[in-house]
Amino acid sequence: MGKRRHGIQLAAALLQNANFKGFFTGRIYQGNVKNVCVPGLNCYSCPGAVGACPLGSLQVSLGNKPFRFPYYVVGLLVFFGALLGRSICGFLCPVGFLQELLHKIPFFRKIRTWKGDRALRYLKYGVLAVFVLALPLALAQMPGFCKYICPGGTIAGIFLAAADESIPPLLGGLFTWKAVVLAAVVIVSLVIWRPFCKYLCPLGALYGFFNRISLHRLRLRPELCVGCARCARACRMCVDPVKNLNSAECIRCGDCAAACPTGALDLGWGEAKGRGRTQAPDAGEGANV
Repeated sequence: MGKRRHGIQLAAALLQNANFKGFFTGRIYQGNVKNVCVPGLNCYSCPGAVGACPLGSLQVSLGNKPFRFPYYVVGLLVFFGALLGRSICGFLCPVGFLQELLHKIPFFRKIRTWKGDRALRYLKYGVLAVFVLALPLALAQMPGFCKYICPGGTIAGIFLAAADESIPPLLGGLFTWKAVVLAAVVIVSLVIWRPFCKYLCPLGALYGFFNRISLHRLRLRPELCVGCARCARACRMCVDPVKNLNSAECIRCGDCAAACPTGALDLGWGEAKGRGRTQAPDAGEGANV
């Protein structure tokens, strides 16, 4: 699953940034396709981007005066969420893929979890509420998340500055702040797996609301579960899929399914087929199987 997923992640990143000449010319693609939102976090201003970022589009729409409900963007987000949930995070988001690549770099220590981990995971919901929704609604043309936080936007700015010599002199204190945020994400990614996804990403927070109802989901066959807890130990998002199947934190990476010795877990469409116990056996029962 790991190599296949990484292949899909790479293909998705390339497809969403298929305007390759933009990386050399510093010119943002402005074709008709740019009006269509991609499912993952991919900045509109990236010179390679061929689609629009759903969060950026939502903020711009909410900031329009007079206000008009953004049916198109909200409809797409609901569609993406209901279809895939946070599978988008695990398979289609370039920022998520970048963090995974950074985490593969050898470092003196890798941290699976830490004391403040659970509490800090609620921060992404605050980012969604304040920077994506409240600021654009309160202040005209104030895309708060794009302006102050988004690492994807900062990477886009770096690409533009590298390709167009007229841009660096225009970069000021705000870009410096965003560069600090990006640097923090990069450094922490060396130690913690996908920290931006865990703690800051409002798009992941939004898709997490759909995880339990989305068509693409993590599926459990309780009759096959032996209670060995290998799935929980394999999950780098620190979710126990037997106790909390399709948690809002689950990005459907498939590590738990790959670790399961009996095939009780898998990724698929709709509910798992087969009948059996409605609850998995405890560890003691599993030891006797």
